[in-house]
Amino acid sequence: MASQEPKPPWGRRNRPRGPEEILAQLLKKIDDFFNNDGGQRPPSAEPGKTPGGGHGGVGKVAALMLALLIALTIYGAFYKINPGEVGVVLRLGKFYNKTQPGLHVKIPYVDAVTKVDVERTRRLEFGFRDSDSRAAILSGDQQSLEMESLSLTADKNVINVEWIVQYKVSDPYNFLYKIKNVEQAIHDASESVTRRVIGNMDFDYVLSNRELLAGDVKRELQELLNTLEAGVSLVTVQFRNINPPDPVKPAFNEVNEADQDMKRLVNEAEATYNKVIPKARGDAKKNIEESYGYAATRVNGAKGETERYLAILKEYKNAPEVTRRRMYLETMQAVLPSVKNVYVMTKGHNAPLPFINLSEKGLTQGLAPKNDDQP
Repeated sequence: MASQEPKPPWGRRNRPRGPEEILAQLLKKIDDFFNNDGGQRPPSAEPGKTPGGGHGGVGKVAALMLALLIALTIYGAFYKINPGEVGVVLRLGKFYNKTQPGLHVKIPYVDAVTKVDVERTRRLEFGFRDSDSRAAILSGDQQSLEMESLSLTADKNVINVEWIVQYKVSDPYNFLYKIKNVEQAIHDASESVTRRVIGNMDFDYVLSNRELLAGDVKRELQELLNTLEAGVSLVTVQFRNINPPDPVKPAFNEVNEADQDMKRLVNEAEATYNKVIPKARGDAKKNIEESYGYAATRVNGAKGETERYLAILKEYKNAPEVTRRRMYLETMQAVLPSVKNVYVMTKGHNAPLPFINLSEKGLTQGLAPKNDDQP
C-alpha cells in the first residue's frame, strides 16, 4: 500500500495558480453572494428565502466592489519611472509637471502619466532601409526608395544620396503633444533640408565633401525642428553613400577615370617641374657666380700685372742694364725647361748644327752607362 504524506494540522488549501483562476474564483464568490446569501443559510430558513430579504446579498456585493475599487485606487496612486525615462503628468488634460526616475504619487482618475524614453537614440534612414530599423514603417517599394534618395545639384546633375539621421528626445512634452507624428515630421524635414543643401552645391563638390554637407544639414535641420517645437535634438547626420544614378554610372566612371588620368599627368608634370626647374636655376646661379669669380680673377690678375710692370719699369729706369739682364735670365729660366732640342746657327751654313739634345729621352740615353756585353 502506498505511503501517504502527512497532512499539515491546518489542512491544505487550494491556491489559485494564475490570474485566470483568481478571476474565476472571484466571479464564483460573487455568484454565491447573489444566489446563496454569501454561502450561509440557517437551517430553519425556508428554501428561496433569506433573512433580511435580498438586500443583504446586494449590500455585500456592493461592499466587495467598493473594497476592490479602493484597492485599485490606492494601487493607481503610485507609479514608477524607470532610469532613462521622464514622466509627463497631465492633470485634467492639462500639463502639470515632469517627473524623473523613481517612485511617485499621483491623483487617481485625475492625473495621467505618459513615460518617454529620453536616453534611447532613434534612427531614420533615407534611400535605404535596414531590416532592424524602426524606420521600416516608413518604407515603401524599391521605386519609392530610389525617388527618396534622388537629388538635383546646382549644375543640374542628378545624384543618388543615402543618409542617416539619429536623434534623441530633448523635451518630452513637446515630443508628445506639439506634433502628431514626430517621426514623420523629422523624415519630411530632413528630406527638404538635404535636398536644399545639395541643390546649392555642384556635383563634384557633393561627391568629395560629404562631411561638410552633413554638418550643414544637421545645423539647418536642428534649427527647423526647434522652430516646429518637435522636442528632439539631433545626435548625428551621416551620409552613407553618394553615387550617380545607375543609368549614368558607366559614363560617370569614364569621366572619373579621365579625371584621375588628368590628375596623374598633372602630378607627374609638377614632379618633373620641381625636379628640372630648381636644378636649372641652380646651374644658372652657379654659372653666374663662376662668371663673377672669373671676372674678378681676370681683373685682379690684370691689376697685378700692371702693378708688376710699373714696378719693373721703375727699376729699369734706375738700373737699365741690370734690369735687362735679370729679365733675360728669368725669361730663359722659364723657357728652357720646356725646350726639347737646341740648335746652333752658324754664319755661312744653311743647315742647323745640333748642339745638345735636352729632351728627357735624350738625357736618359746620354747619361745611361754602356754595357760592353751587349752586341
